[in-house]
Amino acid sequence: MPRFFSNKRLIILLVGVIVLVALIAFSLRDRNHANVPEQAVKDVVGFGQSLVTKPAHFVTGLIENIDTMLNTYEENKRLKKRLETYAAMQAELVDVKANNVKLRGIIDKQEDLRAFEPIQSTVISRNPDQWEEKIIIDKGTTAGVDVNMAVMTAQGLIGKVILSTPFTSTVELISTENSDFRVAAMVVGEEEMFGLIEGYDRTSGQLIMKRLDSSFNVKKGMQVISSGLGGIFPKGILIGEVTEVSTDDYGLTKLAYIKPAATFSQLDHVMIAKRTMTVVDGTDGGNSADAEGDDES
Repeated sequence: MPRFFSNKRLIILLVGVIVLVALIAFSLRDRNHANVPEQAVKDVVGFGQSLVTKPAHFVTGLIENIDTMLNTYEENKRLKKRLETYAAMQAELVDVKANNVKLRGIIDKQEDLRAFEPIQSTVISRNPDQWEEKIIIDKGTTAGVDVNMAVMTAQGLIGKVILSTPFTSTVELISTENSDFRVAAMVVGEEEMFGLIEGYDRTSGQLIMKRLDSSFNVKKGMQVISSGLGGIFPKGILIGEVTEVSTDDYGLTKLAYIKPAATFSQLDHVMIAKRTMTVVDGTDGGNSADAEGDDES
């Protein structure tokens, strides 16, 4: 009889281990939608993290404000020097805006690829094991956030939403090593030079832009922005600056290394771009732009 109960406990232990391993394997799968228990857990944990994160941001902001006040005098001197050119720049801006309105009226264009509604959000969690790949923010579907929306900071593009619950969202950063994460981009120059951001070099901390036509005159120092053709990222979001240009393994197209404009190691406040114009299909200089949609998951 004691031996029977001993075997029974062993069987229960084995069943428990199997169930635990199955649950771990299920939770580690990449999914675009969370089930109801996961949504509840994520929202509760997100609320708890908000209680800790927001006071921390408040204290940090207070310290930064004090530092700013200490440097106000020097900033004031620099601003006074810039005021001399302000009037000329303002007049030029008014003229540019007037010309823009006229041109839009000519082509009867009410929306463009740059149009989006910003949703402000705060970073509430970041897994040390995925520091360069994912963050969690405090806005979800109740705030209008949905999967595949672009996310940026004041400096530039940082990634896109890959999972959204009612009150939190998970953002995959552009610095991820996920080979399926692609961004339709363009190099700013005298001509439109399109390509795809298709990788991240962890060693140098730079993005890799591929599929640039060999005829493009891409040079070091040129800025790279989102092209808006993939259907996810609005046009004109700064991505970074070209630091090196070479050819691909086959010598048919060019490859460029891009220094990101945003700092991925210091993320606290971000902005989600809710596009007001959807691109169903498009091309980016001969490359398939829909890679941003289907392949960027």
